[in-house]
Amino acid sequence: MSHIVTIRTQVRDPIAIQSACSRLKLPVPTFGTAKLFLTEKTGWIVKLVDWRYPIVCNTNTGEIDSDSFEGHWGPAQRLDEFLQAYAVEKAKIEARKAGHTATEQLLADGSIRVCVQVA
Repeated sequence: MSHIVTIRTQVRDPIAIQSACSRLKLPVPTFGTAKLFLTEKTGWIVKLVDWRYPIVCNTNTGEIDSDSFEGHWGPAQRLDEFLQAYAVEKAKIEARKAGHTATEQLLADGSIRVCVQVA
């Protein structure tokens, strides 16, 4: 029997952030304060491809701060790719913690199916 789970991503795990960046071949994230146009935010700083400003992941709240100026300073697709990579990596981390194995399959629509094999 299979079960389908939809995940609304909250970005709270620094290791999964690092794994998502590695998966997407992004620079290694750093913890600190980054300037986002007129404001500064503190958290895990992730530099997305083709974005003027980085995104900042607040692992205490699970929220991401960003400024793409409605796509003028960075395509929304890049943030979507990061969130998808984070969700996949976090699911695999949690499966391994529970002693399970996880495999993934890229689907035709670009989504990724993560299958967790319970021992």
